[in-house]
Amino acid sequence: MFSLVWFIAIKWLSQTILRQKHVRLPGYIRESCLELNDLYQVATCRAALKNQAFVLTEQPGFSGLYCSATLSLRRIIVRRLFLLLLAGAVLGTSTVPVNAQNTAQPPAPAVADPYANNAAPGATQFPLAAPSGIDSNALDSAPAEAANQGMFKPSTWQYGTRFDPPADSLIWNPVKLKLMQGGKVTGGTLFNSTDPAVYCAMANAGYDFIWTEMQHDARDWGVAARMWRTCPAARAVPGVRVAYTDEREIQHALDSGALVIVVPTIDTVEEAIDARNWTYFPPLGRRSNGGGQAFDAAMWGGVPGGYRNTANDNIVLILMIETLEGLQNAAEIAKVAGVSAIFAASGDLANFTGYRQGDADYERAINIVHDAAINAGVRLCGPLAWRDRPDFTCFQAGSETAAIARGVAEELGPLTNTQAIPEAGPFARSP
Repeated sequence: MFSLVWFIAIKWLSQTILRQKHVRLPGYIRESCLELNDLYQVATCRAALKNQAFVLTEQPGFSGLYCSATLSLRRIIVRRLFLLLLAGAVLGTSTVPVNAQNTAQPPAPAVADPYANNAAPGATQFPLAAPSGIDSNALDSAPAEAANQGMFKPSTWQYGTRFDPPADSLIWNPVKLKLMQGGKVTGGTLFNSTDPAVYCAMANAGYDFIWTEMQHDARDWGVAARMWRTCPAARAVPGVRVAYTDEREIQHALDSGALVIVVPTIDTVEEAIDARNWTYFPPLGRRSNGGGQAFDAAMWGGVPGGYRNTANDNIVLILMIETLEGLQNAAEIAKVAGVSAIFAASGDLANFTGYRQGDADYERAINIVHDAAINAGVRLCGPLAWRDRPDFTCFQAGSETAAIARGVAEELGPLTNTQAIPEAGPFARSP
């Protein structure tokens, strides 16, 4: 209550400071401050305003000057500060007992930083901290109880157990679970919609995940995040094709809640390692533990074992083979630790090879991706049209607009496209 009153009061005062509000003048001043066309009227207006502690503002756009009377800013602020102090004194004495009765505070929201909720700031002890102003020689020697002894070397560092998943933790991402079980996974493509209602309808339509298109669409990450958090418990989990192998792209996707990451145009093993590094937390990758809505209880903050400790076991990483260089390195790309599946990009493999499906050279390219997947023991993905092709077990389905067209055609059956055809007007058919 007290905070609300002060919020309203401060907003009231800030409006005064930022915008000198027009006030209603006494009648005799108002009458003398109309449109001014000669020096006598200007002088009269100025004199009247001066006597009443008003100030003159001259606005353009009139044939002469226009006297818009506003209270002196200093006078307004002084008056309102006095009223605020008086109200604060009265409300302060009346609201303290109320606050004393409501000692129970809601729990702080879950955040990624474990130090954010320090219960005793200023009183925490740091027994292993370096003494003030003294070189502790930490680069060459470690505390006696440290697991990593001797000179500090990243290459020999033994990663700790603080972020290990619980021994009895289960897979909570249904897409990861289905891939592990050998099932066929489908992703519905949300190509250009930014409406959370459309996203949620797609997510509850029957797909395993939603392929939110961020490579070929101009939407931004704020829009994608808003759609994903609208219905996190939908049947299909949020997934995304990022624009390229980039820490910012992949970090935004994951921190916003994506559970399936699709990375296009992987040409080299180095690019595959980069994609892996930005997708997974240490020790497998280099993902920063910076927070985001994925950590919120409304999304994945309440999953069994905790999001940070179980994310690496639940994220699905799919790398797309689309170019001649990608084909050449596909076998090694598929073997990079952390890769869940590789995707034979039907459209761009045609684009980069110069052949189409059915041509011998095209089919050879697809078989190169096939061989890389089965030899590395990862899943093989492609367009939904290849759901009966040998060894393909994950698929990109059509867009939201295509799904609407198919759904309407199925619903209407023989009544589809049976509109009347006028002989004239915009709806007439050309002969």
